[in-house]
Amino acid sequence: MSKIPDYVIAQLGLSGNDQVDSGATSPGAGWGDTTTGGGDQQCRYRPRTFPYQKYLPYEVEDETARQAHLDLIIKQLYISIESRDFVPGAVRWSRELRNWLELKFDLPRTTRVKLVKLYYELAMAPGLDPAVSERFASMFMTLIKRKHYLRPGKDLTLNWKVLYTELKLFVLPQDDNILHTAYNARKNIRTVIRMCTSAQYYFDPQELPAMFEEFLPSFTASRLDFAFVVMGLLNILLPTSPPPPDNDKLQPRYYMPTLFHLWSLVNRSKKVDIAMVDLISRFARDLLPASHIPFGEYGIFTSEQSSLVFTAILRLLDIPVGQSTTPYSNTIDQAAGSGVYLERDQRKSPIAHKIARWVVMSLSPQCLNKENSVLAGLEGLIQAVETFFHPSNSGAWTKTLAQLVFYLADFFVMRWNRESSGEMDIPPERKLNPELKDRFVLCLRDVVFMGIYSKSNSAMEFSLSSLQALAYLQPKLILPGALQRIYPAMQGLVEVHRTTSSLRSLQVLSRILVTTHGFRCHVTTLLGLALPGIDANDLDKTLHTLSLIQTIAYNVPFHDLGADDNGNAALNWVANEADRLEREGADVHIDYEAELTVEDEKQILVSSTAGFAEWVISFLGRIFTLLENLPDASHVRSNSPEEHVMNSLPATFTPLFAALSPELFDIALHKVADFVGSQVIHQARDAMAFICNCLCKVNPEKGLKRLIPVLIRNIRFEIEDNSAASTRNSGSEILPRDRGLVWHISILSMCVVHVGDAVLQHRDELFEIAEYLQRKCKGIPAVHVSNFIHHLLLNCTLTYTCDHGLFEKPDPAGADTWGKIYPPGELTINWHKPSREEIEFSVKLFESQAGGAVKALRSLTTDSSDIKRDGIGKEWSDEVTRNLVLLRLAISGVSVLFDPEYVPEGRLWQKPNDPDSDDGEGDTGLGESDLEESAATRKYESGYPFATREDPVYRRVHSLRDEIGRSFHEVHQFLTSKQEDDVACFNALYTAYRAWFVDVGLERSSHILERVNRLFNSDVSSFKVSGLRKQYPRPLLLRRALLYHIRRLRYNASPRPLSELDRLLLLDLAQSCVSLYPDIRRHAQSAGESATKVMVGSRPLVIPPLLEAYEKALKDDDLRRIKGAMYTLLYGNLSSTAGRNWNFAPTLIRCFIASSTLDKPSIQRLASGAVYHVIDFGRPIEPIIILDESTVRAIAPNEDLLGLIAQKRDRMERKRDKIESKKAALAVELVELARTSHWKTATRAATVAVNMALRFDTIAPEGLYDLATVGTVDQHPGLRGLYSGALVALFCLIEFRVMCDHKYANMLTETIKVPHKLEIQPDVDDPQWTEKFLASFAQPATDYFVDLESAGWLAWGRKFPAYKANPTTGYEYDEVEKKARERIGSHMDRKWFNSFFGFMKQEPREGASDRFRMTTIMLLRYAFSLVRDGIAPTTIEEIQAEFKDVLGDGSDKHQNRAAAEILGAFVIAYRGSTVPADRERMWEFAFPVIKDIFQDGITPDNSSHWASFLHLLFTGSDPRRAWPILEWLASFRLDMNSNAAFKESSKIQLLQQVVCDAGWHFQLEDPIIADFIQHIDHPYKGVREAVGAALGALHRTKHHVSYRDVATLMDIQSRASPIGERPYRATEKFVQTMTEIFDRIEQWRQARTPGQQAQSSYTMACKTVLLWIDGALSSYECTQLAPFFANMFMPQMLHMMDVKEDPELMSLAYHVFRQLPNVPLPIGEDSDFIEALIKIGTTSSFWHQRLRVLINIQVVYFRRLFLISRKHQQQLFSAVSDMLVDTQMEVRMGAAATLSGMIRCSPVRLRDSVLQELKQKFTDLLYSNPLPKRSPAGTPTPGYNRTTLSRHAAVLGLGALVQAFPYASPPPLWLPEVLATLATKAAGDPGMVGTSVKGVLAEFKKTRQDTWHVDVKAFSMEQLEDLEGVLWKSYFA
Repeated sequence: MSKIPDYVIAQLGLSGNDQVDSGATSPGAGWGDTTTGGGDQQCRYRPRTFPYQKYLPYEVEDETARQAHLDLIIKQLYISIESRDFVPGAVRWSRELRNWLELKFDLPRTTRVKLVKLYYELAMAPGLDPAVSERFASMFMTLIKRKHYLRPGKDLTLNWKVLYTELKLFVLPQDDNILHTAYNARKNIRTVIRMCTSAQYYFDPQELPAMFEEFLPSFTASRLDFAFVVMGLLNILLPTSPPPPDNDKLQPRYYMPTLFHLWSLVNRSKKVDIAMVDLISRFARDLLPASHIPFGEYGIFTSEQSSLVFTAILRLLDIPVGQSTTPYSNTIDQAAGSGVYLERDQRKSPIAHKIARWVVMSLSPQCLNKENSVLAGLEGLIQAVETFFHPSNSGAWTKTLAQLVFYLADFFVMRWNRESSGEMDIPPERKLNPELKDRFVLCLRDVVFMGIYSKSNSAMEFSLSSLQALAYLQPKLILPGALQRIYPAMQGLVEVHRTTSSLRSLQVLSRILVTTHGFRCHVTTLLGLALPGIDANDLDKTLHTLSLIQTIAYNVPFHDLGADDNGNAALNWVANEADRLEREGADVHIDYEAELTVEDEKQILVSSTAGFAEWVISFLGRIFTLLENLPDASHVRSNSPEEHVMNSLPATFTPLFAALSPELFDIALHKVADFVGSQVIHQARDAMAFICNCLCKVNPEKGLKRLIPVLIRNIRFEIEDNSAASTRNSGSEILPRDRGLVWHISILSMCVVHVGDAVLQHRDELFEIAEYLQRKCKGIPAVHVSNFIHHLLLNCTLTYTCDHGLFEKPDPAGADTWGKIYPPGELTINWHKPSREEIEFSVKLFESQAGGAVKALRSLTTDSSDIKRDGIGKEWSDEVTRNLVLLRLAISGVSVLFDPEYVPEGRLWQKPNDPDSDDGEGDTGLGESDLEESAATRKYESGYPFATREDPVYRRVHSLRDEIGRSFHEVHQFLTSKQEDDVACFNALYTAYRAWFVDVGLERSSHILERVNRLFNSDVSSFKVSGLRKQYPRPLLLRRALLYHIRRLRYNASPRPLSELDRLLLLDLAQSCVSLYPDIRRHAQSAGESATKVMVGSRPLVIPPLLEAYEKALKDDDLRRIKGAMYTLLYGNLSSTAGRNWNFAPTLIRCFIASSTLDKPSIQRLASGAVYHVIDFGRPIEPIIILDESTVRAIAPNEDLLGLIAQKRDRMERKRDKIESKKAALAVELVELARTSHWKTATRAATVAVNMALRFDTIAPEGLYDLATVGTVDQHPGLRGLYSGALVALFCLIEFRVMCDHKYANMLTETIKVPHKLEIQPDVDDPQWTEKFLASFAQPATDYFVDLESAGWLAWGRKFPAYKANPTTGYEYDEVEKKARERIGSHMDRKWFNSFFGFMKQEPREGASDRFRMTTIMLLRYAFSLVRDGIAPTTIEEIQAEFKDVLGDGSDKHQNRAAAEILGAFVIAYRGSTVPADRERMWEFAFPVIKDIFQDGITPDNSSHWASFLHLLFTGSDPRRAWPILEWLASFRLDMNSNAAFKESSKIQLLQQVVCDAGWHFQLEDPIIADFIQHIDHPYKGVREAVGAALGALHRTKHHVSYRDVATLMDIQSRASPIGERPYRATEKFVQTMTEIFDRIEQWRQARTPGQQAQSSYTMACKTVLLWIDGALSSYECTQLAPFFANMFMPQMLHMMDVKEDPELMSLAYHVFRQLPNVPLPIGEDSDFIEALIKIGTTSSFWHQRLRVLINIQVVYFRRLFLISRKHQQQLFSAVSDMLVDTQMEVRMGAAATLSGMIRCSPVRLRDSVLQELKQKFTDLLYSNPLPKRSPAGTPTPGYNRTTLSRHAAVLGLGALVQAFPYASPPPLWLPEVLATLATKAAGDPGMVGTSVKGVLAEFKKTRQDTWHVDVKAFSMEQLEDLEGVLWKSYFA
């Protein structure tokens, strides 16, 4: 026995993918188990729920055959990878593996482990094309999609560093300044994130310390994007599975405080809140099973941690509070930078999902007996936001709240079910129990009942699902309340929208109703009440009614169970129960388990079934009425309600007819047959046909016997007596004369499909009527005839289930079969398998119809045809089209008889040998060498009707198919030569071509697999329950078996080899893809697209003729054919083949470029859309791909494949070399073309050439150097941009190449060599190390520069990168790089720079913004480095002279922008020089210019450009690199005598820019801060604003923690508290500074004359300080200001708000004042703030101040609901209720609103105690202050005023209590009494008292209009009489 059994259990017992029913858990065997059993246990830890192969109606292959095929796939995969054939090789075999898995075959566990590791390796392999990596990543995620496949640790451990290495390139700044070119294209970041989500479960928890060591040193709040990145990395990479118990440093109690500390370092960020809730919720889930981890009433968390999480949840719900602003700061989240890449997709994983996961996975029975726990927190949370669920109170929060409740219920159901089944193995004391379950359901019940009436459709959907989940958990708590609401709604007693919601509620509850004792007796009554819902005037309601009936029909057999009393017992019982529900109201409690015995209940149920016959008749009558009133089909727009109703009818009728007893079925059949035979309702044709199909499917013998004679008789009558279908008709409308015929044919065609062999009893009549119809029908009815034949053929040839019963045959219908569920493994399925008789009948019909059509077509396509092509009538065209449609539908009808391995006409196409040929076949193609290997092994038994190919019927079918194909070719030739403009015939022909190609072995043209799958998923959605698998009604399980059979068919219908006949037909399609007529082109392109997917080798066959046509069309200027060729070659599946096969690509590229000059807009649109495809053709083929050979060889088979691999690898390398040489030659050609052509051609040619010419080994051809360098100063702006981009790409590649030491392998492994880079090891043993490190930034002299800003901010890592301050050696260029630099540099003379600078200072073109351009700076930086190194023939003096010309007099903003860009590039290029003299010359020139501009040249127009210039120099860079600028800016001091306010403010803004960019490395702040604080009363607004912002930035940079190492950081946090240390403590110096400032402000306030209009030092200083505080409160370090809230900020801000002479100051003070309660004060630090609020509210002499404080009281109470102490809660209630007696009416009104809100969001325990106390207090106050008579003089006496004031306080207080429960229905028990008291005692008061009473009563009635019928019952008659006349006035009043 292992010594750590709990660790074992924890690893194995819990789901990771919470929302997937079918499998995210693992059973609870041991970590060290070794599986010895065979078969299933070697593949799966959990047996399959559904035995797929067992139910098939044919013998299937054995396990050995499947494994042999798997071995072959893996062998071919291995060969492909080892020979580096990734596309198409490895991609194709990966797809084959995926298809094999989709057949529900079991992959041996050891094989799965090897494949997971292989695909993990492949997905991240350096050098692999990112698009191919995506395929491998997808396969990796598929293999570990379910957590029960493999156990972490025992079976699989993945290396987190593989993913981290890739992520790091995206999100952590590369200190080497690498510019990624096309050569080191990165993987898709979203894919990498998704891989992290899958792989995280398999990371080793023992790696936690290594992860913290790796991530935490990068954390810094000095640059927030680093903080966001670290939080994101922790969230997506940290393993959350249980650690071994013997290492304390791996336990959550050790590292959790650090995580909470990090959380508190980034306050006011929504993104960080989401990431942290996500992370801790996964810890809660994954550590739940580990019994060695302490678990209490807060789960694995502590009380403090839980309170913080609940507080964050309250913030995340985005609930508005009073006049409060958001608790989040946009400025922080906007600084996330690359951290946004690490966010999970909020649409797939919303925040509500994460919250619910944390709550539910932290629940246990320990929550029950504790006053505070996670459950109590949840109850408090729901009660706090309860009113926001009400439909009348909807907003941005509605969907999130509904989602939250849904996920809470869903997670609870999942956990309950998995614990009950033993699938989730957790310690017994943590398991959910019934008491906990009941309390959980009660917690959510009320808000769910509100949510089902929501105005938001998505919120209603979530609420309905929640209702279903809660009812599943505890029916007796939910169903009574649901029925109490549903009955009145269904009886039409309430609003219409409530009826719809009730129907939907009933639909989701129906399964639970049917299976719950007692409640199921209501079902038949509810069905009857639902019938009026079928209403042609309200189709939405109709839709919901049909869904309800469908769900019930899947659960209830509609059998009269033999009631003796005609159903009277049930009627009486239901009537009594309905009365009871109405009488007891919403709080009704029903427990039928106790009230009804089993016998009594059964008797009532049996009695209730007596009404089924009447219900069926009534239901059908309503359906017929609905159909009669539907709008005309031609007017039904797509996706309309009418269409949805039509589609719902078959889904409803199939289970309904199947549920009917034989007697009821006969009634239904009689009603339907009579309706069909006597009515013709054209617009309801399809709906009626579906209904008849449902009838015939359920009982084919009865249905066909009753319907076929009627339909055939009526068809003959329509044709012979009405002359229906006797002539053609133009247009798509069916003629009135033909409608009866089409009605009957449509119904007949649906009656004979999927009904089994019963049609054989009518075969002669059906065969005869088919022939008769073909002879007689013309026009549109002929298409319906062909459809009838198609359906008849399908019926007789397909294998399908023909069993729709609710229960197995021997089981009799009875009360026990209501809602009966059969285990998926215990079914008997009745299949239809085509008999020999059916096959022969089908072939006979096929030969008769298709053979006749072939003959007719041959006759029509001769000149001797009876029907003439006179060009006037359309009869010939109609006949051709009719026969082609018939052939298409006939082919599809017998598609399963066609053998995918049959070769048409017995002749395979032999590809001519081409010595230059490259196998460039696309993804779906197979080279001929693969064909024999795969053809024999990948066919699985799927019930193919023919046992041998020698069968004469087999031969007849296939020879007729060949003949049809031949006739298609002949028709094509005839139409092309004689009827080129006959669009209708061509369209019918190519649709038939498509069927001929794709409908082999399966009717793929109708997308049957996708359709059946979609319908199945739609129907099972109502029956899915989290944590249960496939507990569906029997008919749905049968459909699952059918779906599996179709998947096998689809698997076998794989690509086929090309025959000669296939070749002819494909070339026909290719020819018409470039037809003159758009409609013909479109149909041919669509058919060609489908055909090339199923024919091996078809793409290289059709591309040459298409290219030939393209070239000819260009030569002839035939625009229409050019469009056809472009679309076919560049927009379909031929594009990838043409791009990979370099026999075709050069021609296609040349044609594409030639098309660019054409003036037709449609061609230009096509060219623009395809340009990226064409550019991609030039992508280099990967010369090296780095893989771990041991991982690849793990899948190697036991045979010698070295020779084969070597041969194939050699072939691949030769092919690569040949293609690359062709690319190089074409690149040279295109460069020359670009140089000499018109700008349109040059643009396209250069665009394609750049990607094709850039190569790591050679860099580029010489012509491209010349073209790009000279083109950068071209006169055409478009070309200039293109060539400058190309030049930057060349420079980047040169630099990247030299950094990689000129080796491609180094580039792939990111092995970068930077000559002057150092690795510095911090001397952490020196306690002064951090101080010395920071002090060095205050001096220019240093040995090395530190660009990485995160180094040491939080904790010192083992080392950090730095760069020599005085480098002596630079990059060592090899010959290729030198040559490239020299060639480029040779063009960069003074004239080149003069032209380039001239273009830079031009005004931006229309539509382009005037902004600082990084691409220009990059180009100039490289250009200046060539000048610096003496390679360009320009000198630094010439550059300086040109620069002065650009700047001019400095007045023009565009010249300033250009100057800033040039100067930035110049400084960057020269400060990296290895020659000290170069750096000195640079600063000698640059610094005086910069200084002059900053001193006098900054204007509002150019200030942003110079700020960007500073950002360029300082961001991500050691500030000492630009020391002269830094020193000069830091020396700035405010000049109080200056009148140039803008100059002063702009200098401060520039300084602030440097401070923000330098971050905590800025060490020159003290004198600046002192100067700013000295002058906070500056007279100019602009300066004050700049000073305020700068002070915030300067203080922000002073904060850092700098622990000696990560271990110390974590030790200190774990010892400090469960939530770590409190960050951002105000230093003594900071406290002193703030104290001094506010002392000065107080002095100035005292000195200011009240009413002074002019500005004063007081008002000016206040604005500066407020701006500073506003910025600080919106920032992450806002908690640093917490100590000043109570005694400094609030008193002074309230004074500032009273300075009426300065509206700006008042507004700003009010804005900042409202920010205070949004600050997330640390736990226990809110007492001063709350007490100060109370003190000001109750004692201030200014009523404005008392009123304003109420705003903050509301917010602080709500935001800190889970953190505030009980004492402070009581104090706040007391203070606010006291403020109701305030002398100022506004204060009283504000206090009433505040009190109401506080009561509303308080937890029930507190709420109840406060309510009773306040109710008594205010009632006593009202009674003890009776209204006195007013004095006769009319002037109120002081006593009268006092009494009025007291009465008003009492009225407002009682009103606040009433308004605290605006939507509670029924109202609380005490509330009617309060309302009656108000109405009788105060409603008649004059003035404000009476008005307030009337307002309270009116508001009460208004919010209860929907529920008044319920609420009125809470009042006694006396109370209602008291309210009479106040609530509602008499009509005559």
